Amino acid sequence: MRERIYLDWNATTPLRAEARAAMVAAMDVVGNPSSVHAEGRAVKGIVERARAQVSAALGADGADVVFTSGATEAAALAMAGRGLLCAGVEHDAVLAWGEDSLSVDAAGRVTVAGPATAAVQLANSETGVVQSLPAGLAVSDLTQAFGKLPVAFNWLGVEMGLVSAHKLGGPKGVGALVLRRGLDLAAQIRGGGQEMGRRAGTENVIGIAGFGAAAEAAARDLADGVWENVRRIRNILDVALASEAKATIIVGKEAERLPNTTCLATPGWKGETQVMQMDLAGFAISAGSACSSGKVRASRALRAMGFDEGAAASAIRVSIGPQTREDDVLRFAEAWLAQYRKFRARAA
Repeated sequence: MRERIYLDWNATTPLRAEARAAMVAAMDVVGNPSSVHAEGRAVKGIVERARAQVSAALGADGADVVFTSGATEAAALAMAGRGLLCAGVEHDAVLAWGEDSLSVDAAGRVTVAGPATAAVQLANSETGVVQSLPAGLAVSDLTQAFGKLPVAFNWLGVEMGLVSAHKLGGPKGVGALVLRRGLDLAAQIRGGGQEMGRRAGTENVIGIAGFGAAAEAAARDLADGVWENVRRIRNILDVALASEAKATIIVGKEAERLPNTTCLATPGWKGETQVMQMDLAGFAISAGSACSSGKVRASRALRAMGFDEGAAASAIRVSIGPQTREDDVLRFAEAWLAQYRKFRARAA
């Protein structure tokens, strides 16, 4: 039996060895980070080290890093009750708190007239399209870009940013809201003074330790050019598919994209069908955001970009990572094109 090939890195990434080691080490440290005795201070030191690691990796020196259970909670903390404007390409976690009223062009680029009242993602999880963020933006979802692109929170000029550990090799169930220091923000989870009074509850020390280690390792990868090699392999995939699949659109190809993401739309060929066919062939891909999996619906992101229902319902996402080999994407292209030929024959 041939090995399975994981091509769904935008949904979640394999746990980095550095994150695993940091988590195992944190498990053996007794104490509550809110306690003032030696044991408590030792655990608090783990949390603060991770905070410094995330801040450094994100170029957020001088900003506050508030640990949460993930980017979804960070979105709620940043956006609840603020009535911010957003676009239909945003993640559900952002759209849940914002008003879907910003326009999107055919390449997936969002137009923002009033940055101080808007939330705009830096990179889209489905299409990989990267936005040019206006200065003074209220909130930006940095989740997909963090660890894949050189991102400096302090240079972006945004008020608040959302990040998640498991998108860059950390554990699931931990993330952070990064915000300009001194920004007034009401806690959504109350009952204690943890996380600078912005998020009550004993910190997830083990997960936070893993997040910090993963962020530090991700920054090293970027500096070492690892993601440029990922881009090279992604481009090989794009060329292999485009050479034959003339009825297929590579969504956002004319815009700047994440180095690892290819979104394909083949009108009339259901995305869910493709995901199942590829799963049976040994490849893990997705149809849309992982947080919307199990829901049979057309891609909202593609609909916002102007694609019709048939094209939006056909979208699949292939997202690769540093462990993906050139042979992996070529094997995927071979398997997918075999099914594409069958689809075209049936449609003829």
